[in-house]
Amino acid sequence: MAQDRFQSSRFEQKYIITEETALQVRDYVRGRLELDEHAVGKPNFSYPVHSLYLDSDKLKLYWSTINGDKNRFKLRLRFYDEDPNTPVFLEIKERTNNTLLKKRAPVQRDAVAGLLTGQTDDPSHVTDPKHFGALEDFCERMYEHDARPKVHVAYFREAYMTRDDNSVRLTLDREVRAEPQPPPAKEEGQVVNLSTTMQNPTLIWGHDVVLEAKFTDRFPNVFRDLVRIFGLRQCGAAKYVDSVATLGEFLR
Repeated sequence: MAQDRFQSSRFEQKYIITEETALQVRDYVRGRLELDEHAVGKPNFSYPVHSLYLDSDKLKLYWSTINGDKNRFKLRLRFYDEDPNTPVFLEIKERTNNTLLKKRAPVQRDAVAGLLTGQTDDPSHVTDPKHFGALEDFCERMYEHDARPKVHVAYFREAYMTRDDNSVRLTLDREVRAEPQPPPAKEEGQVVNLSTTMQNPTLIWGHDVVLEAKFTDRFPNVFRDLVRIFGLRQCGAAKYVDSVATLGEFLR
């Protein structure tokens, strides 16, 4: 059975690296961290990740990041496949000063459209009742900002973590791509597009790789050594924000 590796509160540092460096990083961390169980046996040790980011028509959440607001958040739907029996995660990713806080609620896939269009907030749609508070928070923020799906972002994730807990996690995200996502209509029967197929995606960082170092306490030695050995330079690599900036006029 898969373990819950979710980090609800963490620090995060990002780096853009070449594929050549990414392969060297893989060799380095394999002796120090454990491969994410979801990637075991997968091509290139990676599994697909799909996110639909929500925002207002005026992109208020996007501009909150661009303006450097200390307290800001993003809303997204995260899914990994098209299996009708697997949940879709409604997630809030909130930054308070330098700390990232995450909440998520796993919901039944066939309930997503109703939640997004305000037709229901029935707690029975949450696959685990302990997450109903996260669902309520997500819906309240979504309705307050009149947020709807704006951008579909996808990539292939190779992930490593400490063996016994979730205090340290390193991810390598390849082929980060995005395309505009039309919002669901409010007419009855309309469904939100949760397909993993993209029609005409744009590569956001070309063939470079996004390395994310995530940790719940002080900057761990494994990351400190990694930065020194490979000469990594921290940078901004916000998938939603950079996707909006890249797609530009296509979102109007």
